[in-house]
Amino acid sequence: MAREKIEMGTSPRDDVSGSRKTMSNDEVISTLNGLIETCRDGQEGFKTAAEGVESSDMKALFYEFSQQRSQFCGELQSLVQSLGGDPESSGSIAGSLHRGWMNIRTAVSGNDEAAILNECERGEDSAKNAYEEALENVLPAHVLDSVQSQYASIKSAHDRIKALRDNADRARTSSATTGF
Repeated sequence: MAREKIEMGTSPRDDVSGSRKTMSNDEVISTLNGLIETCRDGQEGFKTAAEGVESSDMKALFYEFSQQRSQFCGELQSLVQSLGGDPESSGSIAGSLHRGWMNIRTAVSGNDEAAILNECERGEDSAKNAYEEALENVLPAHVLDSVQSQYASIKSAHDRIKALRDNADRARTSSATTGF
């Protein structure tokens, strides 16, 4: 039964050529487990970022995003269980390497907020890509709703981090130019 095709929903990403891939139940579970890894990586990455910044506003924002990713993991794990699968419980190797590199950069750069924001944006680029790849497939309607909602939140977080990073870069450039 796990290999049966399951009734699938549609997505705004549907194309007229019908080239989207219909997934087996096991493939849907695998896709969701990949998103769980991505969210776990984001949860840990944002927690690390919060610990590496001085600004209380930025700390609060990073902890908020870390908590959001934890909630996303829980939702995705519930979906995997509803499909009869075993949910992923850890982050990915790539995410661990990303967090490790971020820790080194934070230590070397003296907690440079612009550098931390750059790493957070890079992590969010990766998360956006993972969700976009998942949405290229035909997912069951109840799964699609959750994945689309989480994707919208991740895009919003990415845009917020990018704006903060751009502001930090401008401030750094301005102080380097003026000497203040």
